[in-house]
Amino acid sequence: QLVESGGGSVQPGGSLRLSCAGSGYPYRRYCMGWFRQAPGKEREKVGYVESDGTTEYADSVKGRFTVSLDNAQDTVYLQMNSLKPEDTAMYYCQVEFISCTVATMHGRMGRPDLGYWGQGTQVTVS
Repeated sequence: QLVESGGGSVQPGGSLRLSCAGSGYPYRRYCMGWFRQAPGKEREKVGYVESDGTTEYADSVKGRFTVSLDNAQDTVYLQMNSLKPEDTAMYYCQVEFISCTVATMHGRMGRPDLGYWGQGTQVTVS
């Protein structure tokens, strides 16, 4: 089960930090991803963090967003700085209990019908 929090409204240039808290993880190797979906648009990748701390980001957020992991708490964070109006979207987290490389190779990341997903948290930049 994943529970997201931290969304809200902010002015352009502002910052927000989202949290995605997991519980009952059966395995210690996992890939956690952040995705976002704006009205009328497809869900898109924001960034991933693997259980060993390795991260990767979409080009649109590189240098502005940071994904980090608290292994002890099974919680992943998304620190968003220098927010832009185009960052406005519903943000979701997903966990897959395999490496990010394998999950991506098999097209599992970002699939709403695969893995485990949080309920989403709204971010509005205006």
